[in-house]
Parts: sequence; C-alpha cells; structure tokens
Amino acid sequence: PPAWDRAARPPRSPLQPPGLPLAPCRSFSNNKIQVELDESSGVAMMKFKSPPVNSLSLEFLTEFSISLEKLENNRACRGVIITSALPKIFSSGLDITEMCGKSVEHYAEFWRAVQELWLRLYGSNMVTVAAVNGSSPAGGCLVALSCDYRIMAENPKFSIGLNEAQLGIVAPFWFKDTFVNVVGHRIAERSLQLGSLHPAPEAHKLGLVDELVPEEKLMEKAAAVMAQWLALPDHARQLTKTMMRKAVLDRLVAHREEDIKNFITFVSKESIQKSLRMYMEMLKKKK
Repeated sequence: PPAWDRAARPPRSPLQPPGLPLAPCRSFSNNKIQVELDESSGVAMMKFKSPPVNSLSLEFLTEFSISLEKLENNRACRGVIITSALPKIFSSGLDITEMCGKSVEHYAEFWRAVQELWLRLYGSNMVTVAAVNGSSPAGGCLVALSCDYRIMAENPKFSIGLNEAQLGIVAPFWFKDTFVNVVGHRIAERSLQLGSLHPAPEAHKLGLVDELVPEEKLMEKAAAVMAQWLALPDHARQLTKTMMRKAVLDRLVAHREEDIKNFITFVSKESIQKSLRMYMEMLKKKK
C-alpha cells in the first residue's frame, strides 16, 4: 500500500521559504508517479517518473487517476503542481505498445483509463498547474491542456502539441474540445490537421502555454502562480471552473461507451496497426 499516511520529511520543497520549520509533508509514491503534499500550504507536487519518456501506459494512467483521487479526497489539499522527474520530457503521450497487437478487451480497458484520467483532471476541484519541463506531444499535451495554468521551460528544443495526425491517428473529440477551449477554433483546427508540435516560444505565442520561464525558475514560478490562485475562495473558483468546463465534460460522459467503441474499431484496423508498427520501428531506430 502507498505510504500515504506516513509523515515523511522530504527535502525542503520550493513552496517553503528557507528559515521556516519543515511543514508536515505526506508523500506517497507508486511505480510511476511520486506525490508529496505540503499540508501547511495545501499544495501537492506530482512528478511523473516512468523512464524513458513517461509514456501513458495503462499502469501509468491508473496510478495517475488514483493519485488524483487521493488528493481530491484529502481536505488538506487545495492544489497540485504536475511536472516530470525526468529531464527533457514532460510526457511523450499515450503508450503506443498498449494500442498495438492487443485484444479488443485490452483496447477497451486502456481507452477507459485514458478517459478516466481526463475526466478527473479536467474536472478537478483542485487548482492544477502544469510545470512543463520538457517536450509534451499528444497525450502529454492533453495532460497540460487539462490543467488550469501551464508554465513551460523556455527552451526552443522543447515542443508541445497534439500531433496525432502525424502518426495517422485522429485526436478524439474531447481532446479537440480541450484544445479549442485553450487556443480557439482556428489555431486548434490548423494545428490538429497538421499534427503540429510547437516549440516552446511558438506555443506561448499561440496561447497553448500561459508563460515561459527559464528552466531553473520553473518550480519557483509554479509555486508563485499556485499561491495567486489559492488566494481566492475555493468555492467561487470551483463553481466558475465547473461552469466553464461542464459542457465539455458532460459530452464525454454521455458518449463514453460509444467513444470506446470508436477507438476499438479505429485502432483494430489493419492500416492503423501497420502505421503504429512503422512508428514503433522508427522509434527503435532513433534509439
């Protein structure tokens, strides 16, 4: 069982100014995700640690949803900063191996886990800040888009976007809805059709990320933004967030089974399996 109730004394978090005694900090980690909650500030830090590229496997997605649920259920937690423990990569997105040569039942279970993660994160009552400290294609971009605020490391080598079209697959309607809500219809339409990955400066210009900061200042900035959002009464902010996001969330909830069926039909096509296999081969050669 995760060490959720074990009072740990981790290194001082960036949320604690020096000179103050260490606040009680609860930490729980599983294989892929590490979470530390600073109970005095009400802020949790969630780090992805699934080498090599934090791909969203079934196990990763399940741990992510469980971690979010634990934080939601903890009265002491009001906000979460989501980042990566791996250098240069936030998350590479959905794990292609989960979509290649598996059973229909596996595809259904995998896709339900993807839906579950988005429903939890996009609909979360907590303040969610993405500290994007590396590249974030496809599903990684969706995770960032689902947060309330996105800060990205100011490195032109890091890119972010929903690049599904480049792999010959199509971003589902709820990926699209989330994207449109962040950047507007025209930018989303062009970016999705071209499967664009936007370098950090361009992503900032398009409004895909809210702020760029030097890499070494990223966590400090995330903590400052979090403090600014938490200065508001929770209920007013939560009701406003629900009002802004409810229609999009409800749309997936109403069409969840149909969305799973569509995914299975699509991913089971021989042409799609072939393009996924080719993509996996290309990745192996890159290594």
